[in-house]
Amino acid sequence: MQKKERFKAFIDYFLQNKPEPSTELQYHNPYELLVAVILSAQCTDKRVNQVTPVFFKAFPTAEALAVSHFDEVFPYIKSISYPNNKTKHLLGMAKMLVKDFDAKVPETVDDLQKLPGVGRKTANVISSVVYNQPTMAVDTHVFRVSKRLGLVSQKAKTPLEVEKQLVQHIPEAYIPKAHHWLILHGRYVCIARKPKCEVCELTHFCRYYEKNISV
Repeated sequence: MQKKERFKAFIDYFLQNKPEPSTELQYHNPYELLVAVILSAQCTDKRVNQVTPVFFKAFPTAEALAVSHFDEVFPYIKSISYPNNKTKHLLGMAKMLVKDFDAKVPETVDDLQKLPGVGRKTANVISSVVYNQPTMAVDTHVFRVSKRLGLVSQKAKTPLEVEKQLVQHIPEAYIPKAHHWLILHGRYVCIARKPKCEVCELTHFCRYYEKNISV
């Protein structure tokens, strides 16, 4: 199967079966999503969702977070991975958001990456989810699943290389959706150690299945 056909099969399946995917992080506004995504680095969405409701009661806005201190913020996120660094990132992010962006979460990936704790992946998530921009955040799920399905080259060694290949072949209107499709498929079906090929409905075009499972 040619790459163009794989992408078509991938998009057609999810348009049929999960036409409106969304992040599993719980939030009510762009500020809350930005905080949640920063916290989610190397941490599960489930754990983040357990922490953020109480956090947002204490720090409901960027302004409230910006005037707080390390010792005030840390206890709320101490159960999250790397709480020391993330506390510093959240405080720095909030201060810059208030000072440079009038407390509004910026739209572009370039502006978002200026914020402490916001790398390209996080910036792409915010730009995609909040502003519906055609940006593709590549986390471990996206990286793994896109390679297994044969959507990107096995030679792609970095998240940026994978991102560029996916964006090149997915129509702009579907890029924000495709980000979630790949993450959710990787989280629940195409898991890292032992993919659930027996229940996967993408095996008819999956390169991993073709090489390792099918006879």
